Amino acid sequence: MKKIALALLAIVFMFNVSLMAQTKSQQKVVKFVIHTDFGDMKGFLYNETPQHRDNFVKLAKSGFYNGTLFHRVILGFMIQGGDPDSKNAKPGQQLGSGDLGYTIPAEFNKAFTHKRGALAAARTENPAKASSGSQFYIVEPEKGAHFLDNNYTVYGEITEGFDVITKIASTPKDGANRPLKDVKMTVKIVE
Repeated sequence: MKKIALALLAIVFMFNVSLMAQTKSQQKVVKFVIHTDFGDMKGFLYNETPQHRDNFVKLAKSGFYNGTLFHRVILGFMIQGGDPDSKNAKPGQQLGSGDLGYTIPAEFNKAFTHKRGALAAARTENPAKASSGSQFYIVEPEKGAHFLDNNYTVYGEITEGFDVITKIASTPKDGANRPLKDVKMTVKIVE
């Protein structure tokens, strides 16, 4: 009787392990491309930050990001974009305050740090550290920006086009770190 019980337990265990492995392998990795005049940046979104992932996908698929600017660029730090007010912004117009009228709850994960190429959500000062509904930044320096870890949600990463990040961060800019020549983007989800 013990042998039968052990055999059944082993079968149930193996079935559950197989089911868990199948579920993980079925989780599709969402890839994206950010196109600029400086070149393309390619990357993917983390499944472990589903609210940020799904929001980015929704905005990219709707064409929201197309024509928005990288409106704040700082060499040795990051490039920031996604402000809805940046579409058709006048030269010198202050940007960075635009929003979509909603925020996304923080999804901090100690496994996702502000390494070079990290894609993270911008936010205003708020006690819950909730993220902007549209604005994001990409970390530029080799050593990252780890002082931001667990204060801003990292929800993806760039895997190709690190030189593009640096080119954008290096472009001449005004006193508010806005590039003097607009750096427009187009964001596509790779199916």
